[in-house]
Amino acid sequence: MSDRRKFLKNSLLSSTLLVPGAFRGAVDKWSGLKNGESHKPLILSTWNHGMPANDKAWEVLEKSGNIVDAVEQGVMVTENDLKNLSVGLQGLPDREGIVTLDASIMKGDGSCGSVCFVRQVKHPISLARKVMEDTPHVMLAGEGARQFAIQEGFPIEKEELSPAAEKAYEKWKLKSEYKPVINIENHDTIGMIGLDQNGNLAGSCTTSGLAYKMHGRVGDSPIIGAGLYVDNEVGAATATGLGESIIKICGSFLIVELMRQGRSPQEACEEAVRRLISKNKGIEGIQAGFLAVNKDGEHGAYAVHPGFNYAMHHKEGKALVDSKSKF
Repeated sequence: MSDRRKFLKNSLLSSTLLVPGAFRGAVDKWSGLKNGESHKPLILSTWNHGMPANDKAWEVLEKSGNIVDAVEQGVMVTENDLKNLSVGLQGLPDREGIVTLDASIMKGDGSCGSVCFVRQVKHPISLARKVMEDTPHVMLAGEGARQFAIQEGFPIEKEELSPAAEKAYEKWKLKSEYKPVINIENHDTIGMIGLDQNGNLAGSCTTSGLAYKMHGRVGDSPIIGAGLYVDNEVGAATATGLGESIIKICGSFLIVELMRQGRSPQEACEEAVRRLISKNKGIEGIQAGFLAVNKDGEHGAYAVHPGFNYAMHHKEGKALVDSKSKF
């Protein structure tokens, strides 16, 4: 966790050093300089782990041209990352010591699928895609989602905590207090949104949810319109942070609808944060961030508190960018 905090403090500096000169304008834009830069194709994802996820998504997009394949396989990198304690089976467990996963995927034509409260499935994003493409439903939950995974030939993993998660869980049990630390324990969902050369959009979102949550808790990530929303006519948005606060305002859907009404992606993200703050008490302990792109390839990002960053990849290069925040 200490490495994560150090990283956040240095993230803006490192983003300008990753690709010298190539992205300095993109980073500076969020410091108050000229807005409106656009790119096609474009891949965006939340947090620093979005960098390797974007690399994979970009590779897939270049080879196949399929934006849905790109956003699925991109976040699978994070689901596989044994260092990540908030995405995948290696993530921190709930209060009962059980890891449960949520994920969603959506195409610009309105097709979507999600799974929630699912156990023992290494890649819930791929299971969510199966729900989208091979069932008449949008969401499968819990044991039903697990049974569907078995039916579709997904390997069912042994149910055990990763060494890092087990160590953290044993420490937490000493007091069994639930006091999430913003930017540490209530954020590390990866949400990815992508735009291809032809203007087609898609998005994905996957998480192991809040550390030490109540057993059965589901956050915003698998809820279409909360953690993710995509519409080829307008744009796409994804969210990260305390899911309960995001669900209350249907955050991603709100942003897309604001863009439909003429707001820029940046303006829409800022309005969503204002709305979230107005609907939640104890905002000093709540972090939430939004990331959006419109059909023209303009993007925006905004958070409640400092510390939210996002990964960006387009033809000119790639960068990790610090988002502005309300406070």
